[in-house]
Amino acid sequence: MKVEVYNEILKEIKSFSGSGRKYTKHLQDKFPSVSDLTLASIYSLEYQRKMKRTHQKFYNIIEELYDRYTSAIEAGEDVGVMLRLAEEIDLSPALLARMILEKFYEKHSEEGAEPATKSFLTKLMKDTTLIKDKDLAYEIYLCVVYDDQYGAITDCVKHSLGQEYEFRLQRMVKDLNIPFRDEEHLRRHGYDKTPDIKLEIPFAVDGFVVNWIESKALFGDEEGHNTYFKDQYLSYWNR
Repeated sequence: MKVEVYNEILKEIKSFSGSGRKYTKHLQDKFPSVSDLTLASIYSLEYQRKMKRTHQKFYNIIEELYDRYTSAIEAGEDVGVMLRLAEEIDLSPALLARMILEKFYEKHSEEGAEPATKSFLTKLMKDTTLIKDKDLAYEIYLCVVYDDQYGAITDCVKHSLGQEYEFRLQRMVKDLNIPFRDEEHLRRHGYDKTPDIKLEIPFAVDGFVVNWIESKALFGDEEGHNTYFKDQYLSYWNR
């Protein structure tokens, strides 16, 4: 992809606030020459970075957000209170749900009850039937199911997609009759750093010697490459 096209896509994404479900179709219409999967990956990366940059400020007003939630429930508003609130303040529904869940347990902690630790909250987010307040449980369930960028379901989808692309990479290398070792083999033989593909016989591409291949089921922008270079690629290269 040309940098100019990428920058145009990024500019379009940054000018938007609200649910990605409503925005994906707009991106597809505006950039028909770019595949849907590529657009979705660019949007997902930018959305997650945006949440990391901005979600902390919402902790400063969580008391107000919690009061708005409880007031809406007490007033008998239609289900989806958290979803509407998340869209209004431009915050991930799953993140808002976790924040309100944490505040709920802070306010309703009982002597001898399990403290609202990160692991405890994560368990409740994954299984909302464990939440005693039925309204809160259903509101959080809706947020987790609806949020296509954050949360347990999204993490499972990303993990599954990552595995799918690793298997696809292995199949392509096998079809080319290129000898290699995969991560599982490398771990069994004591490698502390394990790329997806470690070539038994290096080969050259455009004048560069290739020793290993790493699969990432996401769009490779500059920030992403810089992060993975520091966290993974450099250690492979050193070895």
